[in-house]
Amino acid sequence: MIVSRTPLRVSFCGGGSDLEAYYSSSQNGGCVTSVALKKHVYVTVNSRFDDSVRVSYSEMEVVDNFENLNHQLVKEAMRMTGVTKGVEITTIAEIPSKGSGLGSSSAVTVGLLHALHYFAGRSPNASQLAEEACKIEIEVLGQTIGKQDQYASAFGGCNHITFNPNGTVMIEELSTDLMLKDNFALLYTGITRLANNILNDQNKRTHKNIKSLDLLVNQAKVAKEMIMKKNHSGLANLLNDTWGCKKELSPNITTEEIDLMFEKLFDCGINGAKLLGAGGGGFILFEGNNDSMIKVKSAFSNNKIIPLEIDYEGSCIIYSDR
Repeated sequence: MIVSRTPLRVSFCGGGSDLEAYYSSSQNGGCVTSVALKKHVYVTVNSRFDDSVRVSYSEMEVVDNFENLNHQLVKEAMRMTGVTKGVEITTIAEIPSKGSGLGSSSAVTVGLLHALHYFAGRSPNASQLAEEACKIEIEVLGQTIGKQDQYASAFGGCNHITFNPNGTVMIEELSTDLMLKDNFALLYTGITRLANNILNDQNKRTHKNIKSLDLLVNQAKVAKEMIMKKNHSGLANLLNDTWGCKKELSPNITTEEIDLMFEKLFDCGINGAKLLGAGGGGFILFEGNNDSMIKVKSAFSNNKIIPLEIDYEGSCIIYSDR
């Protein structure tokens, strides 16, 4: 049996500039500043007695031919790694994967690739995992998503990620002694949405949104400096600016219910906040002092709140009986 563990991600600034429609037409490409979250997706791969394939996630499939799988990410990861029969695959997420805004689909893809490669006797590095995950999700399955999630999950840590116009990606690791959990937390809205619908709309509006996207790129560069200087209050203010820009990318990014949650958060005394991921639901990243954190927990007693803890390992194999 092989077990991989792959972190989810939290993006501070720059989301949207990792879409090819933007970075390929921008002179300097796009960039994001993000961290890998200490919440994970686990993938297990185990041998079966026969040549059939069993896949367990929110549903369960047993097929004689992997081509008949409904789970497209599993099917394409099997095809890419060459592990196409005689296996049982299970995926488990610590946070609900649908519409979380934490890059869960890409974390699943990276984790699948890592576990299947290892099952086949190979030890891929983080760059290979991220590149292959991007190929599966964007090129093979044609999803309108960016590249930031795959790289954040594969590498782990706190990074400034640049998406060059020619499609290459550069990773710059930032400070490894951050204590963000003392100032930053994630609030679950309880609202789920399909990211692809929002991203498709945003992608179509790229040319109209150039100024906003350019500003998001500049904010990602400023966020990098804020993190390196451990300027949490400056980073909080930047979240507010980023949220303002992000809402201009598509009318589907926020809702009246989400706007009311933001108002409630600021009534508690927080300094800055933004909705994570494509928008429309999932988690809100916010920053505040100890007093405001206590008020938020009281005001949102029915909502899950988790501290922003960083995973520095990235995707890794945590168990192997080989």
